[in-house]
Amino acid sequence: MNKISIIGLNREKPSLIKDIMDLGVVEVSSQESKLTDPEWISNVKKDGNESKVLNFDVKISELDEVLASLDKYDTRNKPLISTRKTITSEEFDKILNTETADENVSQVLKLNDSLNKLISEKNKFETAVLSLKPWSGYDLPLDLNKTKYTNVLKGTMPSVVQIEKVIRELEEKISSCYYEVIGSDKDQHYVSIICLTREKEEVYDVLKQYGFNTISFKDLKGTAAENIVQCEERLKEITDEKEIIEKKAGEIVQYKKEIQILYDHLIIERDKTKILSNILKTDSTFYIEGWIPKESIEDVKKIIERYQCWYEIKEPEEGEDFPVALYNNSFAQPFESITELYSLPASSNIDPTSIMAPFYCIFFGLMLADIGYGLIMAIACYVVLKKFKLEGTMQKMIKMFFYCGISTAFWGVMFGSWFGDAVAAAAELIFNCDLNIKPLWINPMEEPMTLLIFSFVFGAIHLFTGMALQARMLIRDDKKLDALFDIGFWYGFIIGIALWLFGNSIIPGSGSVGKWMTIIFAIGLILTQGRDKKNILSKLTSGVMSLYDITGYLSDILSYSRLLALGLATGVISSVLSILGSMGGRNFFGILLFFVVFLIGHTLNFAINALGAFVHAARLQYVEFFGKFYEGGGESFNPLIKKTKYNKIIKEEV
Repeated sequence: MNKISIIGLNREKPSLIKDIMDLGVVEVSSQESKLTDPEWISNVKKDGNESKVLNFDVKISELDEVLASLDKYDTRNKPLISTRKTITSEEFDKILNTETADENVSQVLKLNDSLNKLISEKNKFETAVLSLKPWSGYDLPLDLNKTKYTNVLKGTMPSVVQIEKVIRELEEKISSCYYEVIGSDKDQHYVSIICLTREKEEVYDVLKQYGFNTISFKDLKGTAAENIVQCEERLKEITDEKEIIEKKAGEIVQYKKEIQILYDHLIIERDKTKILSNILKTDSTFYIEGWIPKESIEDVKKIIERYQCWYEIKEPEEGEDFPVALYNNSFAQPFESITELYSLPASSNIDPTSIMAPFYCIFFGLMLADIGYGLIMAIACYVVLKKFKLEGTMQKMIKMFFYCGISTAFWGVMFGSWFGDAVAAAAELIFNCDLNIKPLWINPMEEPMTLLIFSFVFGAIHLFTGMALQARMLIRDDKKLDALFDIGFWYGFIIGIALWLFGNSIIPGSGSVGKWMTIIFAIGLILTQGRDKKNILSKLTSGVMSLYDITGYLSDILSYSRLLALGLATGVISSVLSILGSMGGRNFFGILLFFVVFLIGHTLNFAINALGAFVHAARLQYVEFFGKFYEGGGESFNPLIKKTKYNKIIKEEV
């Protein structure tokens, strides 16, 4: 990254920002710190119009609502994966200038408003019907609450109340009272009581003992049955009105592309307006400060010089943080998604992706290790990449799984695994023949120790690579002795221990070499690992204590046993599935059972163990590998670019 500063005339600013956005390689940095600097604040002020940005946000929100509504009425086949459509800038502007999108948006918003009112009204009448249903057998008008001499009480009581007991008590205490149970359900009784007005309070005194709650039917006239009929008639009318509105909305679906283009246009205009808040200005000039990648400098220069602006491009100062963008070759680039899942590298660190990519790919394949699974994964990812124009993280992940599928198939060949031993089991069950698929290298089920040792060796190479990257950064920062003492001596010490313990079984006589390497480099570590301490005793104590770090390296290497464990898990489950599938015998039912177990079992086995391979391969990078050198926390490079949602705008047709 290089830092760029630009000063130009305000009249050129809109065109300059538009061209910078089209190029999409300049991050415009915030200038808040300068607004607190006395030297700056007396000469400049903050640019931007927050109310204009807010207006754009409101319009974008309305379009979100409109497009979501149209999606409900769009009966056309939708793609499995939604991607942006490619459109030329000329076609984009042409459709944008048709001026029909605004009219259709307004119409959909009005239809939505009408629809929402109808839905609210529908809910109201449906609720009314539900509340009136228990009273459908009540013959008196609902608005009749009293006469000249009587009161009509309507209400509910809990279903646990014994109605006979209530009636008996009313008959004992009230001289004149008519009691009727209109209906009952699992929760409550619906009752009506007619009593003399002078005895109303006495009736209430009795009823409240049994949890009586008065019900008032406001604004309802006539009987419950009559009101239910009226409500149901209105509900039918609402349904008809909804169908008309939905039909009108469905007719606007054909203009969805225009509305999507309007949406993307508003996003672009909102972002151009919003970025002004990162720009400083005077009455006649503006000041922009930001970051650009080195390879984009010449393209940016051409735009700036076109508008006759003053500019300065320079490298970051020592220790200055800058935004991070990852650039890798075609193989490593998809594995950036793994790095980004952890954290972008700090600006003082290095991008580990190109080194990590082959390790991740190999580890994933080792843990899944099946020709069938690998081919399915690779072919499926290849088809998705060809059929859909994926972008961003999704594209990276699919490409990464394509490479991991190839690795899985490769290790399946090495271990002789075709859906475990399902192919051999199927041949024996269906054709009664012994099909022996031999591994190109070993069968992990029969030689697990060989694969375990291989995993440890591979793990040691992985760890040593991480340590080498740390040494590289130390040398880059002119700390060559630190690289020698902290990395080189540990290399010698670890290799010496390995040769001392296991060397003679591989190369006769190397055990003695390993013994002396261990002693020499142990002394070197004791003498150098405490070099930052002040006195000789502290230096030696820290040096001796540093040897304890060998346990950390040992535990790191042991972590690579998961390569064996997950690889065996895939194979063992596949073998069990073959045994279960073959239990039906050589007949129609048995063959059908085999294929059912094969499809369901291997689908689950593939899903579970592919997820396990993804997670544990990443874990080996994040903990064991990154732990040796990596410092995350980098801030992502965020250039001013057309971040459209529905259309990818290009200058020329592809």
